[in-house]
This record gives sequence, structure tokens and C-alpha cells, in this order.
Amino acid sequence: MALVVTAPAGAQTIPFADTEDATLSEIDVGSGNIHPVVSIDLRNGDYARGAYDDDNADLGRVPFHFSVGGAVVLRRQEGGEGEGTLFLIGQSSNGFHAPRLNERARPRSWYESNNLLGIAWRPVKGVSAAATYTIKTSPNAIATTSHEASLTFLYTADDRVGRLKPRLAVTRRTRGNGGFYTIGGIAPSFELSKRENGPTLGLPLTVGIGWDGFYAADSGTRAYGSGGISLSQPVSLGGAKATLQAEVLALVRDNQLRRLDAPSGTTATLIPYATVSLAMAW
Repeated sequence: MALVVTAPAGAQTIPFADTEDATLSEIDVGSGNIHPVVSIDLRNGDYARGAYDDDNADLGRVPFHFSVGGAVVLRRQEGGEGEGTLFLIGQSSNGFHAPRLNERARPRSWYESNNLLGIAWRPVKGVSAAATYTIKTSPNAIATTSHEASLTFLYTADDRVGRLKPRLAVTRRTRGNGGFYTIGGIAPSFELSKRENGPTLGLPLTVGIGWDGFYAADSGTRAYGSGGISLSQPVSLGGAKATLQAEVLALVRDNQLRRLDAPSGTTATLIPYATVSLAMAW
């Protein structure tokens, strides 16, 4: 899940890449050049890029994710408003759940660890791009290790297009099934209150395509879309820039992609996917 934290005008932000699909978000942070980010979330299942990952979309197991990462400012243009800034970004996202009987390798409940490192560049205010490399492992050995190299882009300038927050990422799997993955989407947000630190409504919409057997060997080209609603609320939590968020998405998959979920996941065309998260940044 991408972190969506709406920053007030004039606040310092950092680009932050999601370990699952490499999409970029902007996160409001404090002053300085080193910015840790910590998040936790509960989901009704674990789906990645529209397909079953490690848990079905129901309430029987409720996977828990803990992520830690952040950004370091490597270079900042003097006198600018974010122009010409270069960042080192990274994140480790780890999934835990009640293990099934066939999950016998220890630690049994720690089923996922996605670890990303990259360089992000903000050439002008409102434009961010990044090159990232992600290694995805399964500590309890229920999935194989895969590596992914991605190029990703985010536009958040203060104009009509920027208010839609369009984003794009292209991924090449360098270890695993192979193939390419592309994702594009928008995530416009609207303040629901005129008071400072009021709630924000988001309307994320995404289309993803896995090319040349990306989802599985001989799976060809598969596509999915997702859309829904999110509600974010800044909260007071020590010295952190903290945001509590609830999100509900509808995942819609093509016929072959949904069939690939058998026998472990649902083969439904439409999947409701809900997440509650708390993100903290400094």
C-alpha cells in the first residue's frame, strides 16, 4: 500500500516509494536532512498488483504490516523551494499473519519482507522521479525471492494536472518470473474542513499491466484496475508528522489473472480490499 499523506502548503516533503509497486508518494516531514518514516497497517487480505500475494481477501487472518524507511537529502539547491534536490530513499516492509499448517519454517508468522533502496530526484517543485531496486523475500519460505528494478514518476505541481497527482512506474523483474510491469494512476485529494489539520478525502484510481509472463510463467499479458476512497486525518503523536488513514478499494481483474489465484486465493473478478494504517514521519 502506498502511503498517502497530504502536506499543507509550504511544508517540506520527501518522495517515498512503495515496496510493492514502486509508485511514489509525497510525505510531509519536519526540518533537516534525515527523515525517518514508520508505518503500520491492517488489511483484510494481502493482494499485490491485483493478484493474490500471501493472504486471501477475507477477515479470517488479517495480515499486519510494519514498515520502516525514510529519505536522506544528498544535495539541495541553495535558495530554491525544493528544486534540484537529490534524495537517498529506502524502505523495509514486513508482513505478519497467523501461519497456516503448511507454514512450518521459522519464523512461521513472518511471511514477507520487501526491501527497497533508490535515488530520487526533484528537478523542480512538484516533479519527482526515482530509480529503485527492490528485493522481495519470504522469511518463513512460503514464497521465492524476487528482485525488481523500477523507474517511477510523480507530478504534484499546483495546477489542474498536478492536483490529480498522476503517477507512473515501470518495473523489470530481474530475478523471479521475469517480465515487465507498468502502473499508472491518479490520487486527487480534497480537504473536508477549512480548519488546519482537518480530514482529507482521497480518490485513488490505478491501472496495472503485467507483460510477458510477469504474474506467472506463460501467463502472457494480464491487466487489472483499482479504484476507491480513502479518508486521512493528521493526528498528534509526539514530534512526528502522523496520519491515520482508512482506505477501501475495489480490485477488478481480467479473467486469466483471476484464475491464477486458484487454489489459494479467490478467483472473483471483483475484490473488496480494505486497509487501516498509521504513518509517522519526522
